[in-house]
Amino acid sequence: MSLVVETPPVEILRAAYEGPVLLDSPHSGTHYPPSFGHACPRALLRQTEDAFVDEIFGFGPGLGATLVRATFPRSFIDANRGAGDTDPLLLAPEDAATLGTQASAKSQLGMGLVWRLVDGHAIYDGPLPLAEIRHRIDGYWRPYQQAVLQAWERVTARHGGGIHLNCHSMPSCSRLYPPEFGGVMPYDLVIGDRDGTTASAALTQRVVTFLRARGRSVGVNNPFKGVELVRLTGQPSRGRHSLQVEINKRTYMDEGTLEKHAGFAEIQADMKALVAFLA
Repeated sequence: MSLVVETPPVEILRAAYEGPVLLDSPHSGTHYPPSFGHACPRALLRQTEDAFVDEIFGFGPGLGATLVRATFPRSFIDANRGAGDTDPLLLAPEDAATLGTQASAKSQLGMGLVWRLVDGHAIYDGPLPLAEIRHRIDGYWRPYQQAVLQAWERVTARHGGGIHLNCHSMPSCSRLYPPEFGGVMPYDLVIGDRDGTTASAALTQRVVTFLRARGRSVGVNNPFKGVELVRLTGQPSRGRHSLQVEINKRTYMDEGTLEKHAGFAEIQADMKALVAFLA
């Protein structure tokens, strides 16, 4: 099994002058490393990608917004999880005890730091070696998190604060959605601020109002509140505001073929207008 990082795990796109907005896309990577060794079909894993989200926000540097994007897929290792959030069922019992995992609710669903399941199907045909988990953390997860945090420190130091948008997409249908949704996402976008802890209520409301004025249906903190990256960056008392943005895939792509449709240009225009508004 190869333990070499063959492709840089993170790309940073920035303008000569960095404005106060930082964008990051941790789940849009499409380079599947040789050490992945998945047993399930690649097509199943590709359904987990935040497809084209880095491209949607590719306008960022043109507006002075820095864009950080992962090159690796979230099913390989999830850059938006904590380093200890490993599903113990993914490891041999003795390795789980050595690693000292702190499994979250996501891990209990098989979708922790390193995913064990995708849509109920096992990704691997046996336990992963502890060395492989550590390789993914050191070679992929840590460089991505460091890139986001370093860019955030640079932006907020220059401007005395800033706005971070943690950029994602969500499936139009999922068995994991709350019962009241009936398995179907009712919103075009969901804005998460971890129940008001990572951005000011005023900023969150301005973003929601702006998007609704453009004809978008918008939910707040349900079912996505924000996970690790907004938790690390959001300090509204210091003028450091962090929001998770979830875009419904049906607004811009065919989820079966993984191809963009005409709505792509429209959602990109909405996101560009939002970033310009915030900047």
